[in-house]
Parts: sequence; C-alpha cells; structure tokens
Amino acid sequence: MAILSVLLPPAPPLKAKAKPVDKVDDDIRRLIDDMLETMYAAPGIGLAANQVGVLKRVIVLDIARSEEPPTPLALINPEVVWASEETAVFNEGCLSVPEHYADVERPAEVKVRFLDRKGVRQEIHAKGLLSTCIQHEMDHLEGVLFVDHLSALKRNMILRKLSKQRKHQAESAL
Repeated sequence: MAILSVLLPPAPPLKAKAKPVDKVDDDIRRLIDDMLETMYAAPGIGLAANQVGVLKRVIVLDIARSEEPPTPLALINPEVVWASEETAVFNEGCLSVPEHYADVERPAEVKVRFLDRKGVRQEIHAKGLLSTCIQHEMDHLEGVLFVDHLSALKRNMILRKLSKQRKHQAESAL
C-alpha cells in the first residue's frame, strides 16, 4: 500500500469527470487500499479517485469516530437511485481544500447503488453524515468541489486563500 498525493485546485483532475470502472480487478483493489491509507493518513473521512489524479469512479470513506473501530467503505461506480426531498446542512471540509470549511445543503438521505471491492452490486441507504460524505465524494467524480456549492464570493475567497497558502508554503520550502 502507498500514501498518494492529494491534489489541490487548480489541478485539472479535480474538475474532470471520472470514467466508469469496467472491471473490478487487483488494480482497482490496490487503488482502493492506497486511497484508504491516504485518507486515514491525512486524516479524512472520504476520498475520491479524482483527488489522487485517477479518473475512475471510485470513492472510499469511513465515518467511524477515532474511538470506534474503522469501518471502511469503498464504492465503485456509485449512482444515486433515490434522494430525499428533505435536506440537511453540514459543515463540510475537503482534503483537496485543506483547512477550509463551509455549510453545504444536500439531500438528507440517499439510496446509492454501487459495486463493492469484489465487484458485487450493492445498495446502501445513507442518512446523516454518511449521506453527506457519499454525496460529497460523488461530486468529486463529476469534477465538483464542495466550494462549487457556495456563492461565487465565498468560493473565490476560499480559493484565493488556498492559493496564498500554497504560494507561502512554496516560498518557505526554498
């Protein structure tokens, strides 16, 4: 397993649409394992393949609290088959937009169909944080960041701050 580099805006894969996985094989399972290791090391609760520069429809997540045993979940080719009309607002962050958070409104519950790491079709009914996390990661597969759900003013403010942080880190490394 390996810890992968998490991309930051304006990296092109973050704005690209991921392609469906044709076959769940050892390469996909290795990608899942590497993504989980990367997510746990960050630390984070979700990661999409786009964020590590792989344009495949794969997401991983684990919303277990630090005092709970890990409950990793990998969704390959996830698709929302139902979403509640009721919405919920969560304060979201992202490994690709580090140290920035904002309230995002999404459907409170979703039913998602996907392939698991064995290639078996599964369906999950998610609510609360799990629902938000799945939708957040699925957005990545469409080239959408959580900041894209914000007003242009808020989004640009966060992206400008992120750009300044990167520039300052690059200058500090010299």
